[in-house]
Amino acid sequence: MPPYREEFPKGSTVRIADLAALERFRAEWKFHHPLATEQLHYAGREATVDSVGYYHGGDVLYTLEGLPGIWHEGCLLRS
Repeated sequence: MPPYREEFPKGSTVRIADLAALERFRAEWKFHHPLATEQLHYAGREATVDSVGYYHGGDVLYTLEGLPGIWHEGCLLRS
């Protein structure tokens, strides 16, 4: 995606990646907003995008309705 352009606008329904993908992301991601252990419990779940933000450099970050934490675009799939 081009910088500062989200794949999932506010209100979109998304599916959180499966547990293996979340664990891989958590192990490999060394920058801002790492996934918290509690976020792994939501693997495979559908959720609605509550807000979209951007880290400088263009990384897209999401909050999901009713779920904890900040979610990276790479941890979300089209539902």
